Amino acid sequence: MPADESFIAIHPAAPPKPAPGKPCNGCGVCCAAEPCPVSRVVLGHRDGACPALQWLEAERRYVCGMVTAPASFLPWLPRRWNAFAGRRCARWIASGCGCDSDIETL
Repeated sequence: MPADESFIAIHPAAPPKPAPGKPCNGCGVCCAAEPCPVSRVVLGHRDGACPALQWLEAERRYVCGMVTAPASFLPWLPRRWNAFAGRRCARWIASGCGCDSDIETL
C-alpha cells in the first residue's frame, strides 16, 4: 500500500462522501480523517477523528457535536450559551458552505 493511503472508520450506514463543493450530507469523512480548526483550537485535538463527531442513528448521518451541543464537550460552557457557541462553531467550520474535503474514498 502506498504511504499516502490510510483508513478511517465510518459507520456502514453513512451516506457516501459528496464531491467537493456539493452540500454536506453528514458522511463524516472529513471529521473522521483529521481535526478541523474548532477541534484543534477549542478541543485541543491534534490527530485522527474528532471527538465531537457524532453519529445520529435516527437520521443515519454524522453531525458536529460542537455545532449541535458544544456544552457537552466544553464542561465550563454554560448550557444557556449552547446556541450561541454552536452558531460560532458552525461559522468557523463553514457549515452549510459545501464539502471542502478533497479526501477520496473507496
